[in-house]
Amino acid sequence: MSIRFRLLLSFASLVIVSVILFVTAAYLLSVAVTGDFRSISSFYRIHYSLHPLSEEEESIFLDLKYLAKHDPILLQDPERLQSYDMKLKLVQAGLVVRRNDQLVYVSPMLGNSLQASELPAYEMNNYSIRNTMNLGSRFYSYAKFDFSFGADTADRGSIYVLRERSPFAEVIRMVLPILIGIFAAALLITSLLLYRYVTRNIIQPLERLKQSAKHIKEGNLTFALKPESDDEIGQLVMTFEQMRLRLHESIQLQLHYENNRKQLLSNISHDLRTPITTIKGYAEGIRDGVTNTQEKLNRYVGAIHTRATDMEKLVDELLYFSKLDLNKEPYSFQQLELVSFLRHTLDEMAIELDQHNVDVAWNCPSPPEQSIFVMADSEKLRRVIVNLVDNSLKYMVREPKTLTIGVKRGPERAEVWIKDNGPGIKPESLPHIFERFYREEESRDQSAPGYGLGLAIAKGIMEGHGGDISIKSSVGEGTTVFLSLQNFTDHR
Repeated sequence: MSIRFRLLLSFASLVIVSVILFVTAAYLLSVAVTGDFRSISSFYRIHYSLHPLSEEEESIFLDLKYLAKHDPILLQDPERLQSYDMKLKLVQAGLVVRRNDQLVYVSPMLGNSLQASELPAYEMNNYSIRNTMNLGSRFYSYAKFDFSFGADTADRGSIYVLRERSPFAEVIRMVLPILIGIFAAALLITSLLLYRYVTRNIIQPLERLKQSAKHIKEGNLTFALKPESDDEIGQLVMTFEQMRLRLHESIQLQLHYENNRKQLLSNISHDLRTPITTIKGYAEGIRDGVTNTQEKLNRYVGAIHTRATDMEKLVDELLYFSKLDLNKEPYSFQQLELVSFLRHTLDEMAIELDQHNVDVAWNCPSPPEQSIFVMADSEKLRRVIVNLVDNSLKYMVREPKTLTIGVKRGPERAEVWIKDNGPGIKPESLPHIFERFYREEESRDQSAPGYGLGLAIAKGIMEGHGGDISIKSSVGEGTTVFLSLQNFTDHR
């Protein structure tokens, strides 16, 4: 059974039960006020039949009516009238006999204040013999019969059999059906509005969630769900949408990793093929006796050693990068004075800098007056600096070659920048510059040595430090690499 049908059934049951309880309560209230225990059908049958008398009252009324038609003089006999009144009293009714403008007999239950003028007027045709009337503040239903006491029609008489009734009961008889109709209509409209509200705010969002789950089952994660409220259903929709986004991102990440894996295999194959081919060619030359002199042999063996060393370096860099990528490379953090560390690292590379005729310019404070302390792994941070300087040395071809090292301390982070005056990097290459095996030159030739792992390793190390690395470059104006590290705040 669907939730929609259950809600419809619940609202219908609510309407039916509420109407039954309302009718029952109204009936019991009328019973409590009037003392009339008749059934509801009798309750309304009495009203819509112009308040007929009970069977006992009706029998006595018919006897009196018979006397009025055949021997009206007997209706002036006090003892006879008292006997009839006694019978009526037993069924909570009373008797009144009127002759012209005089009351011949009035039941004691009606009191002594009753006047003949208060009674309904004569109607010798007796078209309306049953009705209701007010006598003072009291309400009665009655049956009457108008007749003549003799041949003279001017000598008129009337008999009344009266039963006191509650005005409240009469109001209930008239108003209760209207109230029940209004109550049922209001309850029905309320239930329909509530059903529509629940359907729109609960069923429809759940239906959309169901369709979304089907989309996910079918592998379609491109749809979007928008919560239409801030309630529990809206929060559920929002959570489901976040789950879909995370799942979509996860799948996209898996696809990205798969593409990276394929690209990695392709790049490794490409970068290994050239040295292996070279080694194979030189080895075949030695085997075929091409190296017929010691000088040639030494040159061939040296070339093989160089290519083998390049392959070893590539394998080491791959291994190191994979450890960084898997977060399996341990870090040993220590307090470093950044300026001294950079100067010491550049001093270790002095020979290479001299070989490339590179001038180094410094733009940093001099310790110890303005020392800048950071927490870093000195070996890994040294590797970052060496990789960045090596990249600059590979690509700087324009004289004079200048390398600028700068350091600046910010409120929370220290910033290092390394700027060269090389050819710069094309704008379309900047977003990919930290990708592994990425090199800007087309066709991946060996015009610039390296395997495209230096910047990827540098980025991994900086992320391991909780820092950041970025590049700013313009074609023909050189390249600047920015490093940021968290300040060592405990130092004063």
